[in-house]
Amino acid sequence: MRIKKRWIILFLLPGIALFCFVFLITTVQVFATSFCNWRIGGEISFEGINNYKQLFMSDDFLSALKNNIIWIVLQSTIHVLLGLIFALIISRRKKYSGFFRTVYMLPNIISSAALGMLFYNILNPMYGSVNKIVQFFGVKDFNVNWFADANVAFFAVTITWLPFAAIVALLVIAELSAISEDIPEAAVIDGANELQLNIYIKIPLVRNAIGTGTILAATSMLQKLDILIMTSNGGPGNKTMNLPLLIYKTAFKDNNFGLANAQGVILIIVGLISIGLINKIYRMNDPI
Repeated sequence: MRIKKRWIILFLLPGIALFCFVFLITTVQVFATSFCNWRIGGEISFEGINNYKQLFMSDDFLSALKNNIIWIVLQSTIHVLLGLIFALIISRRKKYSGFFRTVYMLPNIISSAALGMLFYNILNPMYGSVNKIVQFFGVKDFNVNWFADANVAFFAVTITWLPFAAIVALLVIAELSAISEDIPEAAVIDGANELQLNIYIKIPLVRNAIGTGTILAATSMLQKLDILIMTSNGGPGNKTMNLPLLIYKTAFKDNNFGLANAQGVILIIVGLISIGLINKIYRMNDPI
């Protein structure tokens, strides 16, 4: 038994070492330097909580934080719900499930930057297909600049996250396929219809898969940078600014790494709170 434990520890050590080097040490460094004035070409000096004071007095930061929280909520609800509905439909149509899963996953195969360019061209005011389709159906003067109009830019960017619903769908489909056929068959014999079967039998049994998908959806909103750069670049104004893009601009355009790391600490805190809330809502640690 001792020999087995030693082998287990030995095999775990490379992963633990990599985690400490890549994540743990850098996270500690980010937290430590968030209290400093750090600019390339200058000396690092301790500033106390001045960076954090500056953050919460900045309209740019507050706007980015608000947008991030809204996108986390939308991604964790609407997009997860779409993925769940698609999974339930596909699980009933097993004959064509492979085809639809492949088609539904295609947008996730290409890079985020390419996906951003795809949406940028679809919603382009000059030659985009969305405006052309609306004009074709009789609204001749319809010419919305989706990523530059302050009234619709947030909505347009939100649409670009939709392909993530396919990830949730795949997680749920995999969990649904593991459910014994005896359970839904017994419910049907007892008189359950399709809606009742989904709500009272299938969804509770795939709760952990939905919870995992929701966590992935929420945390993905804390990493979105390339699509925003390719579409709206945070504009117009700060309507579509998020924390990752603000951190990038603060660090590499304003040359203020101390302030950028303070923003990064807030980003980490938002992520931890989001994961904690999702775990509590879905009762991830409770047995099904």
